[in-house]
Amino acid sequence: MGRGAFSQEEMAGLYQRRFGMVYQICLVLMKNVPDAEDAAQTVFRRVMERGQTFRDPEHEKAWLIVAARNECRNQLKHWWRTRRAGEEAMESLAWEDPRDGEIWDQVADLPQPQRLALYLHYYQGYTTGEIADMLGENPSTVRSRLVQARKKLKLKLEEEGYGQA
Repeated sequence: MGRGAFSQEEMAGLYQRRFGMVYQICLVLMKNVPDAEDAAQTVFRRVMERGQTFRDPEHEKAWLIVAARNECRNQLKHWWRTRRAGEEAMESLAWEDPRDGEIWDQVADLPQPQRLALYLHYYQGYTTGEIADMLGENPSTVRSRLVQARKKLKLKLEEEGYGQA
């Protein structure tokens, strides 16, 4: 494992290096800015509570990705959230990242496992094998999710005439 607790400077550096990635994962999964911000902050609080530094940059990145996914899952299944709105209302939330525009509107409509696989593969650069290891899944399952996600996105974008002159 790591070599001991984070110093204040090390924690600030970790936050600066990785907050953007953790926040984007939370936004992909939570589909709204306030909940994504809460989840991302909770992930970094857990890093501090963990009390150990990471072995290397890859361990750091993988731990944060899995922690972000788990925190979002926990928040999405929390009793308060499930009583607050029906599943239809949750699925109708708009994607709130203005930098990504129309394509992310379509990505937000994909099922959660496909959204996460797409983000980790195309935006974080992980291979399907690495994603499978991180998420504790079979590599063929991850590949299947990517294929399904690409097909759905292609159909949706073609329907809307995206990229046509």
